[in-house]
Amino acid sequence: MAATRSASVDEPGGPQRPVPLRIVADAALGGRWTSLRGGGREWLWRGPQPGRGAVRPDAAFVDAGGLEECLPTVRGVPDHGEVWSRPWRETAPGETVVVRPDFTLTRRLRERDGAVVADYRLTADPGYRFVWAAHALLDLSPAARLVAPAGTPTRLHPEAAALLPPDAWPAGRPWLTGDWPAPAGLALDALGPDDGTAVGAVLVDCPRVRVVDGPDALTLELECADQPRATALWRNLRGWPETDPYRSIGVEPMLGRAFDLADAGPGDTAVVPASGEVAWRLTVSAHRSEGHR
Repeated sequence: MAATRSASVDEPGGPQRPVPLRIVADAALGGRWTSLRGGGREWLWRGPQPGRGAVRPDAAFVDAGGLEECLPTVRGVPDHGEVWSRPWRETAPGETVVVRPDFTLTRRLRERDGAVVADYRLTADPGYRFVWAAHALLDLSPAARLVAPAGTPTRLHPEAAALLPPDAWPAGRPWLTGDWPAPAGLALDALGPDDGTAVGAVLVDCPRVRVVDGPDALTLELECADQPRATALWRNLRGWPETDPYRSIGVEPMLGRAFDLADAGPGDTAVVPASGEVAWRLTVSAHRSEGHR
């Protein structure tokens, strides 16, 4: 697979050793990743909302945790896309497929050299536009932080307006762009402690990030030729929902640069080329500081 490498991200201090990861996914429930475990640690958060097992196609999103596959949109209609709420069909060991009227998505999951590698292939008519995100909700301590290249253009989404000075939000705009780690002066790299806020953001052209939590680090890297790549952040520090808010942290490699396909302008989505196929790879790896078991 052709790929380009992103700018490097800062590494946690001190020598690191790889921690092998193991994955569990549920084809019957939208291909959802239900466990990502290594070194005695479960990285995927489990949510409080019941009813995930009873979801029907195009239902409202159920925040059950894990990693949900979002396509062809994240926000918008249908809520979190079309594929998370439908059963996937197993076609080979580790390989599953979901078929929709406009596209077919195939995913192959495997463990390689201690990392989890997910290979995707979408087939559709040339010119088909879509956004995809690996909606990974992570179980992190209040000390965790998200490490990405400083200066990365970062799009804040409208829920951030309440946290900015009056009149800071441009009228009628779906996002406000600033530089990571503090777009519009709002520091986003710290992933806790809970402060009653909820913010969504997209780190544009940033296909590789690292989450650091104490001695542990999780790296997520997206490879795809000739398509826009980004990382979405959902930092919910008990600011959402309005009734019974809870903590959930989403770090979401994505194709495209917008949460909602309806808001996406030129260059903000993946576009199927003349070949009728887009292929991409997500690699997730873990490390731990030497001296910690």
